Amino acid sequence: MSAFLELSGLHKVFPDGTEAVRGIDLACGEGEFLVLLGPSGCGKTTTLRMIAGLETPTAGTIRMSEGDITQRPPQARDIGFVFQFYALYPHLSVFDNVAFPLQSSGCDAEEVRRRVCDMVERLGLQELTGRRPSTLSGGDQQRVALARALVRQPRLWLMDEPLETLDGDRRLQMLEMIRAQQLDLGITTIYVTHDQEEAMSLADRVVVMEEGRIRQAGTPAGIYDEPESLFVAHFIGSPGMNFVSGESEAGGWLQANGGVRPPLPARAPASQALTLGVRPEHVRPDPQGPLPGTVVLDELLGTHRNVHLDTPAGRIIMRRPPAETYRSGASMSLAFDKGQIFRTDTGERVR
Repeated sequence: MSAFLELSGLHKVFPDGTEAVRGIDLACGEGEFLVLLGPSGCGKTTTLRMIAGLETPTAGTIRMSEGDITQRPPQARDIGFVFQFYALYPHLSVFDNVAFPLQSSGCDAEEVRRRVCDMVERLGLQELTGRRPSTLSGGDQQRVALARALVRQPRLWLMDEPLETLDGDRRLQMLEMIRAQQLDLGITTIYVTHDQEEAMSLADRVVVMEEGRIRQAGTPAGIYDEPESLFVAHFIGSPGMNFVSGESEAGGWLQANGGVRPPLPARAPASQALTLGVRPEHVRPDPQGPLPGTVVLDELLGTHRNVHLDTPAGRIIMRRPPAETYRSGASMSLAFDKGQIFRTDTGERVR
C-alpha cells in the first residue's frame, strides 16, 4: 500500500502551555481506513484538526502524495471533514446544506441533484430535505453534516466522532453505511473515536493514543491479541485485561500476593518486579487453580457473563457462558489458560 499521508515529528503546544500532541510519526496508505483511538484528551482530535489545516503544528510536517501541506489552507487540501459540532448553515435547507460543497466546486445542477438525492436516501434523510437545521434533532443534524462530508468525494475524509449523538440502531446503520461508502469509493479515511467497538469494526488499522503519543498501531486483531503495553492491554477489550503484579523467582514463576504463582518465560530474571496480564476469556474456575477468589458481581450481558472477583492479587474479571450462574459471596479457585498470559512490560506472551 503506497503512502498517501505522512505525519512526521508532529507536535502541538497551545498558548497556555498544554502539550496536546508530542511527536507523532504516522503513515496512512491510499484507500486505508485508519482509526485514531484513545481516551478524551489524548490528542486524537488535535491531530485530526492539524491534518485538516484548522490547527497549525508547533513542529513537524504533514505530507500528502503531492507534497508538503503543513502550511496549506484548509480549502486547498481537498479534504472532507465532519466533526462533533455540526457547523450547518442555519439559513439553508437540508438539501442545500448537503449540496453546498458540490455547488462550490462547480458541479452542474443535474449532477448536484443526483448525488444529493442518492446521499440523503443512503442516510434516511429524504423526509427532511426541505427543513432548516434549527428544526432538527441533534442526531438528525449530525446525519446532515455526515451527508455533506460524504457527498463531496474528496481525496481524504476526516471524521471526529461523527456518530456521537446517534442512538444504538441508527449508530449501527451509519457505521455500516460509512464503511460501505468508503470501500466503494476507495477514499482514504481517518476516523477519531474513544469507542473501541467502533474502532474495531471499522478500521483497517487502529492507532491507539495516550497523552499525545502513539502507543501502538496495528490491525484490530493484532492490537487485541498482542498488546505492547499496560495501557493498550487495559484500554483495548471490554472489559480490559486483568493484571497480576509480583516478583519473579528462580524456576520461572511469579510470586504474587496470596501465593499466586503463574509461569514466566524461562529467560525471565529472578527477583524482578513484573506485571502479568490475562484477558477475562482466559480466566476459568479450577479447583486446583493457584488463585483464590470471592464473587463480587455476576454481570449477565446476553451472549456471555462477566464475573467480578476479589482475589489476593486484586480484582479479576472472568468471562463465562451465559448459562452459568455465580452467587455473590461464593468462593472458588481460578486458573489462567496456558499460553494466554502476557508479560505486560514487554508485550511478551508467556508460553
